[in-house]
Amino acid sequence: MGKRGAPAQEAQPSPDDRVIAVNRRARHDYHLEETYEAGLVLTGTEIKSLRAGHVSLVDSHAFIEHGEAWLYDMHIAPYEHGNRFNHDPRRRRKLLLHKEEIDRMFQKARLQGYTLIPTRIYLKRGRAKVEIAVARGKKQYDKRHAIAEREAKRRIERALKQRD
Repeated sequence: MGKRGAPAQEAQPSPDDRVIAVNRRARHDYHLEETYEAGLVLTGTEIKSLRAGHVSLVDSHAFIEHGEAWLYDMHIAPYEHGNRFNHDPRRRRKLLLHKEEIDRMFQKARLQGYTLIPTRIYLKRGRAKVEIAVARGKKQYDKRHAIAEREAKRRIERALKQRD
């Protein structure tokens, strides 16, 4: 996160950060406008499973309810060595954000076609963090256009490589 109260600008992970999972479909299905770094409230078995990399961000999304941010449908597999008190894999999890950030996200997400999507989850100095993006859904023709641009770029790079 940048300065206090300012959204994070595509923050590159520092060397001590460890990326656990990336939501690759987010960039394919959405135009990502702004990103925010949020802490996660997790139980003991959840953080152990997360550190082992047993997490999926597919189909997960965030909502603002009663001034609090919540993450829904993020799947954290039950901890292998847990007991009967293991966690529910798809329970909603609270996001830790400043009040100003929540208000700014809520104002953007209220607009037609915008939603809050987690793009990646990582460990920062031992703490679980999730990057939340304010995103607008892509139309089918936008997706085709992005694929065509990517393929054209590859063809150009191949041609330049063969020429050299």
